Amino acid sequence: MKTLPKERRYETLSYLPPLTDQQIAKQVEFLLDQGFIPGVEFEEDPQPETHFWTMWKLPFFGGATANEVLAEVRECRSENPNCYIRVIGFDNIKQCQTVSFIVHKPNQNQGRY
Repeated sequence: MKTLPKERRYETLSYLPPLTDQQIAKQVEFLLDQGFIPGVEFEEDPQPETHFWTMWKLPFFGGATANEVLAEVRECRSENPNCYIRVIGFDNIKQCQTVSFIVHKPNQNQGRY
């Protein structure tokens, strides 16, 4: 049995191939369907002991669409090409972040996760 090559993994979906914009939009639609409030964060060097990422603008309170979130991901990606970028989902009932997944890793061939 062959193991995966030794590579640093990050959060949910990190064992999958890089997500396309269409796949990112599907994940965001799921967040919205669950009632979560999406947001975009970025970090230059996300270490496991560092729990703080920088928020890209404000979370999408008040009815965002998957296309609006994807547009912000693209804008964040263009302004921060050397940073890791993730989409997060806030649960406004529990008052906490419930979901996050990486959508861009720096120095990747396709420029995405």
